[in-house]
Amino acid sequence: MIQTMADAVITIFGGTGFLGSALVKRLLTEGYRVRVAVRDPDKAKTLLDEEHSGRIEAVSADVRDRGSVAKALTEAAAAVNAVGHYVEHKGASFHDIHVRGAENLAREASRAGVTRLIHLSGIGAELGSASRYIRARAEGELAVKDAFPGATLFRLSVVFGPGDALFRSLANMVRRLPAIPLFGRGETLLQPVYVMDVADAAVAALQRTEAKGMLYELGGPKAYSYRALVEFVGKELHRKRVLIPLPFLFWETAAALLGVMPSPPLTRDQVALLKQDNIVNPSRPGLKDLGIEPTSLEKVVPLYLA
Repeated sequence: MIQTMADAVITIFGGTGFLGSALVKRLLTEGYRVRVAVRDPDKAKTLLDEEHSGRIEAVSADVRDRGSVAKALTEAAAAVNAVGHYVEHKGASFHDIHVRGAENLAREASRAGVTRLIHLSGIGAELGSASRYIRARAEGELAVKDAFPGATLFRLSVVFGPGDALFRSLANMVRRLPAIPLFGRGETLLQPVYVMDVADAAVAALQRTEAKGMLYELGGPKAYSYRALVEFVGKELHRKRVLIPLPFLFWETAAALLGVMPSPPLTRDQVALLKQDNIVNPSRPGLKDLGIEPTSLEKVVPLYLA
């Protein structure tokens, strides 16, 4: 448990991403000293405001490079792996980032004497998945637990909040298209979790001894079909759209054709993800076990969709 906040340094890997930046801001409001470890420290400039001057710094680190990871962990009391990598490219495969990189971070954290490590993963992480991304997430969890047995694992459902990928994408489609294509019949279930609830969960896990070595699955208070989320966005934007179910074979073919692009708008792994429900296992501990009441998307999303 980390109680002496004035002296505790928390290193956040991936601290400039959507989720990582929310966590950085939350830790700063709690009085911690935060070290943002990213490949390009210049991207952290927006986080280095005068209000928190002296309690936040940005350093260069790449989870694929153990030397840079070790330096970023110097004198840190805790670390969070919030590195997100969703599209593979040369030199940065899912295995490079989510397995080898996660293991590097965990091993160096152990060697540095870091007392707490939080590793962010995804719901549905399974070794037998058809998705390379999901398999890498599962392998990464095992590698982290082997290198740092006391690590706290967070498996997240899709995360929402201002600037998120999910509702931003849906809103763009609703605004621009007269008809919205659905993945299959749009029946895949998602349980969106509010970004600040995840940030609060991380703070709670750092402060609770009982969270050490635990696996939590974090989702919102309600599960929605993909179709229902599209309809919700349409209603909020006052645009009624025709919804067109398209078989997954269509999407798999489209993803294969688009895969030749440097940054494809759709990948096979994304299609694989949308084939299976992304909801929490009710038998696993979650937000409420960390003292957090999940925030409904109806309370937050309308505030930034307009």
